[in-house]
Amino acid sequence: MPEGENQITVKVLTNISQVSAENWDACAGPGNPFVSHGFLNALETSDSVQASKGWQPQHLIIEDEAGKIAACAPLYLKGHSYGEYIFDWGWAEAYERAGGNYYPKLQAAVPFTPATGPRLIVHPDQPPETAKSLIAGMVQLANKLEVSSLHITFPTKEEWDLLGESGFLKRTSKQFHWENRGYETFEDFLGALSSRKRKAIKKERRQIVEQGIKLYALTGDDLKPHHWDRFYDFYIDTIDRKWGRPYLNREFFEILGDTLAHLAVLVFAEVDGQIIAGALNLRGSDTLFGRNWGCSSDYKFLHFEACYYQAIDFAIEHKLKWVEAGAQGPHKIQRGYLPRNVYSAHYIEDPNFRAAVARFVEQERENVDYEIAQLMEYSPYRNEGGE
Repeated sequence: MPEGENQITVKVLTNISQVSAENWDACAGPGNPFVSHGFLNALETSDSVQASKGWQPQHLIIEDEAGKIAACAPLYLKGHSYGEYIFDWGWAEAYERAGGNYYPKLQAAVPFTPATGPRLIVHPDQPPETAKSLIAGMVQLANKLEVSSLHITFPTKEEWDLLGESGFLKRTSKQFHWENRGYETFEDFLGALSSRKRKAIKKERRQIVEQGIKLYALTGDDLKPHHWDRFYDFYIDTIDRKWGRPYLNREFFEILGDTLAHLAVLVFAEVDGQIIAGALNLRGSDTLFGRNWGCSSDYKFLHFEACYYQAIDFAIEHKLKWVEAGAQGPHKIQRGYLPRNVYSAHYIEDPNFRAAVARFVEQERENVDYEIAQLMEYSPYRNEGGE
């Protein structure tokens, strides 16, 4: 290291518990719940995330000369591509057909969480170039482990640009997010929509009332163990009906309730005093993130009410700027959630494989931009495609 530069130490942690919550969160800050020590620890302590399940923690931290954590990144050695929501199955198949081993790969991400947030987590007291040191540390670890590739999924736009400057391939996808444009009430939001869309939402909400369904949101100390028990029942039932597999176990939700209840917003629906559905959100500094949903039986429009309209209500009441309602879902557009870019960045050592992927992601970015432009023509907002 050139004379005059500060010495730093890069460490790899095989468990988030090897760093204190205080030190990790001093870097992560309060803005995004998913990169908090509490959330990552809940995943690992509950064994929802572990090496035997294809998620081997390799968290990177940078310490300054005084031993203070200057930066960190949630990082995993992965043996598959499940639970990521940025799909690279085709890359894996092509690479292995050519005789390579795509897995394991290295991934900077929050497991099972398709939500944008910081991946290059730098302490606010540190200079901006610390992020570049973190990127260099990731690449060095990828080379040391001799993995096929290194992936950073759902970073912020600023991080995505910085990763591109560092030689990573830049990929885009899309999600549907709701933006609070200074609304004081839900009626203000409806007033921004075209007449036809406004009437459609009012009809959906009216039918919820006509079915005798009451909804309410619980957070903080109002969330009790029996609430988490009931929600977990819904979560498992939904997974079973969709022929999926439950990434998260009951212990995860128990730990989440013990440590991050102040950030959890659990929407419940009741009929005749019986809880029939639940939708879990987590709250950031300016965003409400919708995560999981489940219902005991089918009720018309209940999914839209519990997951979308209740989230909008909460965001307006608490002056939040955004609602991110998770992956997929063009049906969200008519309910006020518009398409928006989300990002990933990819480091590939093999020059031939890298060249092929580079051509793919360049064309994909163009396609995503085109799709977003086309979808915006269906915007329910006046003067944005609506009537």
